Parts: sequence; structure tokens; C-alpha cells
Amino acid sequence: MDELDANVSSKAGFRSVEKVVLLTFLSAVILMAILGNLLVMVAVCRDRQLRKIKTNYFIVSLAFADLLVSVLVMPFGAIELVQDIWIYGEMFCLVRTSLDVLLTTASIFHLCCISLDRYYAICCQPLVYRNKMTPLRIALMLGGCWVIPMFISFLPIMQGWNNIGIIDLERISKPRLGQDLHVIEKRKFNQNSNSTYCIFMVNKPYAITCSVVAFYIPFLLMVLAYYRIYVTAKEHAHQIQMLQRAGAPTEGRLQPTDQHSTHRMRTETKAAKTLCIIMGCFCLCWAPFFVTNIVDPFVDYTVPGQVWTAFLWLGYINSGLNPFLYAFLNKSFRRAFLIILCCDDERYRRPSILGQTVPCSTTTINGSTHVLRDAVECGGQWESQSHPPASSPLVAAQPSDT
Repeated sequence: MDELDANVSSKAGFRSVEKVVLLTFLSAVILMAILGNLLVMVAVCRDRQLRKIKTNYFIVSLAFADLLVSVLVMPFGAIELVQDIWIYGEMFCLVRTSLDVLLTTASIFHLCCISLDRYYAICCQPLVYRNKMTPLRIALMLGGCWVIPMFISFLPIMQGWNNIGIIDLERISKPRLGQDLHVIEKRKFNQNSNSTYCIFMVNKPYAITCSVVAFYIPFLLMVLAYYRIYVTAKEHAHQIQMLQRAGAPTEGRLQPTDQHSTHRMRTETKAAKTLCIIMGCFCLCWAPFFVTNIVDPFVDYTVPGQVWTAFLWLGYINSGLNPFLYAFLNKSFRRAFLIILCCDDERYRRPSILGQTVPCSTTTINGSTHVLRDAVECGGQWESQSHPPASSPLVAAQPSDT
């Protein structure tokens, strides 16, 4: 008897330790997402240079969507996971699920818009970019990022369209004597612990429609956009190599457009790599969930609940990743973060370039005049002397050279 009591208490102890570890991990994810996305929003609001860049409007809206995920969705999921029971009722379960689909779909729509913005900025001429990305068009794109997901979240979920055809599946395919529970009830009710869960099950039409609209179409657009950006970046890199090799000074006075052309190529190329990393992290985090979302209805809903939970929280983790990607890969955001965290320390302010003189030489390639520094900073790396004007459609932020 004592040995049995010891085994029971030992299992309870392990269960308590697991809950503590799980609660610590989930709390860290939620806190990271809240603080990180708040930091991005505050940085753009306070930094005048960041506010001048059109792409950052999408980044702020993306951070707001991720912030809402970490405040309105993740905490309730964490409580359910730790307590092993849903205690907030059926109606709030539907609301939480609708918010989950809405906000995660809005996130990937924002990344799709960012990729299109970068495509026009890097692969097209500056005049084309200014004509395409007007304030009105940016406002319409941002509105679409929030309105379109409503049609695959609140509308079908609150109406129960995602459950049509699932109710009688278990009775038709696998009838049981004495325990004729259909699929939804089996997943929602745990007979061992006598607890209920907030589950989200979808029929085949909704699974295909939701996954295609929320993930696969935007993902395809991003792949195509970033492929073109990659090709253009290689061409820019080849031009930079030509400028590095051509160091002989030429006569003639520089025009403003020629003066910052090389700097524009370098910064936009590096920013494209940064945004590709951000998009890649999003796809790695959410692809397992959306693949499972389509597969599950076609295998009679046999995917284990633990797999669903793991893939769902892998997607939630992405809501806290973007701010850290900005901090490590993005010079302008890193400077803005340091100013905020260090209470406006003057050391992290942008240095004034007025009155500075930098020895330079010019070169002409294919009829275009470019500027090169003679005195090279940052350990011998080549830099462009000129700085782009505020109206130039440059990158969302300029990554560091390191």
C-alpha cells in the first residue's frame, strides 16, 4: 500500500514539475511576443526616420497583429494547456478561435504586402515605386490585410460552417456499441480526466479554402516576389563589384541621383535578405500547421492532439520572433531599440553628417557617374559616401555590415 502511494505521489510530482516547466516556457513566449512587438511599434512611432519609410507602416501593422495574438489568444491557450481543461465556455471558445484565425492570417497577409512593397522598390525604377505605392494604395492594402481574413474566421466559424459534415462522420464510418461519440465530441471531451477542451475542427472544403487563402496563395506570391528580388540583388552585387574595381577618378560634377545610387543598391539588397529571413521564419513556423490542417480531414481526423498543439504553438512562437530579427539584422531598428532601452542615450543618436568631408573618387560606368570612398571605414569595407534622401523608396531598415 505504501509503495502504491509512493508511485502515485511520484507521478503527481512529475506532473507538477512538467506543469511548472511548461508554464515557464509558455510565459516566456508570451512575454517575449508582447514586449518585442511593443518595442517595434514604439520605435517606429518615436523615430522620425523610420516613419518616413513606407514599408514600416506594414511592419507596425504586423507587430500590432502579433501583439493581439500574444494578448488575446496565447494566454487562454496556455491556461488550457497547463490546467488541461477549457473553463471559459463554448461561446468564448468560438471567439478565441476566430481571433486566432483572423490574426494569424492577417500576419501572413502583411508579410505578403511587405514582399510586394520590396519588389516594387528594388526591382522597379524609383518613379514606378512612387506611383505604385501611393498613400491611398498602402491604406487599401493595410485594410485588406485586416478585412479579408474576417471572411475565413469570424463569419464561417461563428456560423459553424467549418463543422458541416463532421457531426455524423463517426457514426457512419466507425459505429461503437454503447459509446457512439462523434469526432468533435471525442476531441472536445477527455473521459480519463473528465475535462473539456476548446478544439477547432474543419471539414474538407473549409480546410482547403482556409489554408489556400491564408497560407498557400500568399506564400506563392512571396516566393515569386523574393525570387525576383534575389535576381535583382545579384545584378546589384555585380554592379557593386564593377564599382569596386573601377577606382580611377574621372572629371565631371556629380549629380544628386548618381551620388546615392550605389548606396541605394547596397542597402536595398541587404534589406531584401533581412526580409527573406523574416519570411522564412514565418513559413517554417506555420507550414507544419497548415499542412496538417489540410491532411487531417482526409485521414479521418486521426492526427493526435499533441501534434496539433505542438504545431499551433510553433506558429505562435513566430509572433515573438520578428522583433528579435529586427534587432539583430537591422541597423536602424537596432539603433531605435537602443535609444528606447537606454533612455534616449545620446551615444545611439544618428550622427550628423553636416560639415563632414570624406575624400572620394569618382568613376563612370556605362555613362553613369558613381562615387567611391578613398578613406574606407569599418575594417576596409567599401561604403558609398552619399546618403539617400528621405523621399527615396529605400528599405524598411538598413542592416548592419557585420
